[in-house]
Amino acid sequence: MRRSPASASSNCAGSGFRDFRSRPRGAPARNRTVISVRQLTKRFGPQTAVDSLSFDIAPGQVVGLLGPNGAGKSTTLRMLTGMLRPTAGTAEIYGHDLLTDPMGVKRSVGFVPDSGAVYSSLTGLEFLETIAAIYGIDAGAAGERIRQFLGFFDLGSDVLTTKLLGAYSKGMKRKIVITAALLHNPPVVFFDEPLDGLDANAAVGFKTLIQTLAREGKAIIYSSHILDVVERVCDRIMIIDQGRLKVDGPPAELVARHGARSLEHLFTGLTGGEDLERKAEEFARTFRA
Repeated sequence: MRRSPASASSNCAGSGFRDFRSRPRGAPARNRTVISVRQLTKRFGPQTAVDSLSFDIAPGQVVGLLGPNGAGKSTTLRMLTGMLRPTAGTAEIYGHDLLTDPMGVKRSVGFVPDSGAVYSSLTGLEFLETIAAIYGIDAGAAGERIRQFLGFFDLGSDVLTTKLLGAYSKGMKRKIVITAALLHNPPVVFFDEPLDGLDANAAVGFKTLIQTLAREGKAIIYSSHILDVVERVCDRIMIIDQGRLKVDGPPAELVARHGARSLEHLFTGLTGGEDLERKAEEFARTFRA
C-alpha cells in the first residue's frame, strides 16, 4: 500500500488541489446552513463548560472562535465532532444530527485538535494511509491527495517513510494532522490552534489554504488565541466566555458596534482582561530591587 510522495505545487490556490474543489453530492448551496447548533450545553459535574450555545454557519464561512483559557472552545469543538456527548441541546452538521447520526457527523467533519495527537509508532505515511483507509478512500486517490498535501507542506519522502511520528518535531506532527483532517475532503472543518508549532512559511501557506477551502464552499471554525491572525483570515467572529456566547459578527462591525479600538481591545473588555496591563506592571515590580 505504501507509496513515496512526490513533490507537488506549494500554491494551494493553484491546480494542486483540484481534487478538493468538487462539492460533494447533496451538498447545500452556499446560502444554506451546514452547521446548526441549538442550546448546546456540556457540564462536568457541577461545572458548566459550555452553556446553551446556539448559532448557524453557512458554506464558505470562516468563523473565528475566540475566548480565554477555559472558556469552552475546545469542549465545543469536541462536541461538534462527536468526541464528547452534550449534556443538553444538539447540533446538525451537514444534515446529520449529532445525537442520532454521530457517524454521519464524523464523515462530514475534518478536525485538527489542539493536542495534535498522532500514533507515535507509525511513520507519517503509514499514519496517513491508515486515515485514508478508515474513510474508505481509494488507494490511488489517497496517494494523490497525500502527495499534494505533503508537497504543499514541503515534507520529504525520506522522513515520511523511514521516521516514526514519535520522533517528528511539533511542527511536522501538526502538518501531518492537518493533512489527515482534510484527506477525506470534508465539507466542514474545525481547527483548534492549528498554527501551533508551524514555522513562519508554513503558517503563511496554511492561512492561504484556509481561504482557498472557504472559496470552495467549506464551512470552517477556526479556534485560536492569535487575534491578529483570526482577524485576517475570518469573516466572522464569535467570542465566548465561561461557556456563553458574548458576541457574533464580522470583526470590523463588532469593533465599531462596541466602540473598541481594536479586536484585542474588544476581546479583553468582554472577557475581563482589561486590567491586564496594570497587573503585569505590578507583577514586574516584584523583581525590582
